[in-house]
Amino acid sequence: MMSDSLNINSKLGVLGGGQLGRMLIQSAIDLNLDVSVLDGDPNAPCKDLAKEFVCGSITDYETVIKFGESCDIITIEIENVNTDALKELQKTGKTVYPQPEVIELIKNKVDQKKFYIENSIPTAPFIEVKNRAEISGKIDFLPAVNKLAREGYDGRGVIVLKSKSALNKAFDAPGLLEKYIDFEKELAVIVARNQSGEIRAFPVVELVFHPEANLVEYLFSPADIQDETSKSATEIAKKVIKCLDMIGLLAVELFLTRDGEVLVNESAPRTHNSGHHTIESSVTSQFEQHLRAIFNLPLGSTENIMPAAMVNLLGEDGYFGNAKYEGLNEILSLEGTHIHLYGKKITKPFRKMGHVTILDKSIESLKEKVKFVKSTIKIVA
Repeated sequence: MMSDSLNINSKLGVLGGGQLGRMLIQSAIDLNLDVSVLDGDPNAPCKDLAKEFVCGSITDYETVIKFGESCDIITIEIENVNTDALKELQKTGKTVYPQPEVIELIKNKVDQKKFYIENSIPTAPFIEVKNRAEISGKIDFLPAVNKLAREGYDGRGVIVLKSKSALNKAFDAPGLLEKYIDFEKELAVIVARNQSGEIRAFPVVELVFHPEANLVEYLFSPADIQDETSKSATEIAKKVIKCLDMIGLLAVELFLTRDGEVLVNESAPRTHNSGHHTIESSVTSQFEQHLRAIFNLPLGSTENIMPAAMVNLLGEDGYFGNAKYEGLNEILSLEGTHIHLYGKKITKPFRKMGHVTILDKSIESLKEKVKFVKSTIKIVA
């Protein structure tokens, strides 16, 4: 049954204090919710916004247990958390969304891929591998993408192996080899589900990845794809969250192949970089939607107010140290732009330091503005 009212006395605990947690708190303030954050970085972006900030490891069992004991609802902003502790907290009556079992499955990329196969969710062919030596015996499977089973994040733990000469770069650890897909576009769909079973998906977005850092450089919403493709991507994302029986927000990254097929690449059981634009471009932001889902409130409209682009602000290559932002005045003078800085004091190459959302009725104008933002703003030390 859906909640009749929001209990503003409920204390929300968030494991992880990065920019996702920071933006979640900004939405939580609108609902007058108290948010407590656990993070190992004493200068985490959430530090000064949270009602309570606890410096401690989100992977340590006892630390997570102690933190969760004072919370009513517990959620995450990153998958690398101690799920055994979350399961124990759940047994004591704490509400944990997304469920620990879902987090556990998704943070292991091998288990995640097996889940897609078992549930007839389209995905690229793959084989499980234990180490580099085993990969060397799979030359006939190349070209392929080697992914670590655990702890890959923001481009780390993923490497493309196109030929035998690249095998020395393979990970010498458990993971998978995924058949390299000659895709036309990379897409993403963010979908939410509450305890009452209500499901809503945001419009499909088109992702463009940084050629060196292997993380999203910018995106466009809605994606420039056929209606049939959009419908297929949305239905697949809804199927994933339904099969997981997950409560909360799920980001589903997909490939659109040159044959027009839509395949799931990976999923993340949390707010996601591919949904940052929704703060300005959607009736309901992904952060508010996540809160609505985990508190079992009616899900908000996911309709686009206007076409949008989002540009990640990455630390410039070659710069380490106290962050300095160049070009902010020029960006703020550009109509339709909204800057979000994450409060990170130190920059390093390709570190996510913020993002810029751009709104415009014209897709062509959006593309020109993206080029301007990318070439104008620089984060140096």
